[in-house]
Amino acid sequence: MTTLAIDIGGTKLAAALVDDLLQVRERREIPTPASQTPDALDAALAELVAPIAKQAERVAIASTGIIREGTLLAINPHNLGGLLHYPLVQRLEKLTGLPTIAINDAQAAAWAEYQASGMQNEDMVFITVSTGVGGGVISGGNLQTGAGGLAGHLGHTLADPTGAVCGCGRVGCVEAIASGRGISAHASGDLSGLDAKTIFAHAAQGHVQAQALVNRSAQVLARLIADVKAITDCQRVVIGGSVGLADGYLDAVRRFLAQEPPVYHVEVTAAHYRHDAGLLGAAMLAQRSNDDCR
Repeated sequence: MTTLAIDIGGTKLAAALVDDLLQVRERREIPTPASQTPDALDAALAELVAPIAKQAERVAIASTGIIREGTLLAINPHNLGGLLHYPLVQRLEKLTGLPTIAINDAQAAAWAEYQASGMQNEDMVFITVSTGVGGGVISGGNLQTGAGGLAGHLGHTLADPTGAVCGCGRVGCVEAIASGRGISAHASGDLSGLDAKTIFAHAAQGHVQAQALVNRSAQVLARLIADVKAITDCQRVVIGGSVGLADGYLDAVRRFLAQEPPVYHVEVTAAHYRHDAGLLGAAMLAQRSNDDCR
């Protein structure tokens, strides 16, 4: 059974056809619209899926934000064009005519990475560092989503009580410092206005401020991992996202985590499915949902 898998992020929208053997084909990608209107997202999604939707039998969406009863609630509206209440499942069912499920993108990625890990009935946490910072928690072999869809939103835990106001409304969130948007927001001088990808390139060339911004992000993430270890006693933390998978970033996180007391140390690995973890996780969950209904 072919699934049209869709990944909705703060920077890009991706879609692909995924079969039951998790083979990805006809992957497409377009920028996330900057406009803060549902109509803009409607149009972008229609453009994204139109060439491939007729080849699918169901739709599975992995999206940034909280997914509650098929509706997208943006915990940090700045990461998705200001959308606060978007009927995601309803819109895609109308657009494609196919049965549709939706889940938070980091939760979906956590499920995919757990399946790839070979772990059974164990605890694992996935953290994505990209436009924002998100997460997914596997406990006892089960994906935790929470009654309101909030479980795993680790980027909105506290990093600095005197820090900047996060887009979610809290002060000093991990996301406000460690994310790509957070790295850019704290840049000054000749780095002012540059995106995280460009700042990473400057860091690789020895730019002092760029290196400091990247290291600050990595240190904040390492502290978050130590907190996660204390809360869940997980056996592994998997890192994904455009920032998380950037050259040298994971090594920096490991160095900072090694400075924490040994009780907070945990195995930290890069996402096996790289940038397709959300797409594949959503497809896996759709497949499981279909199997459960038989």
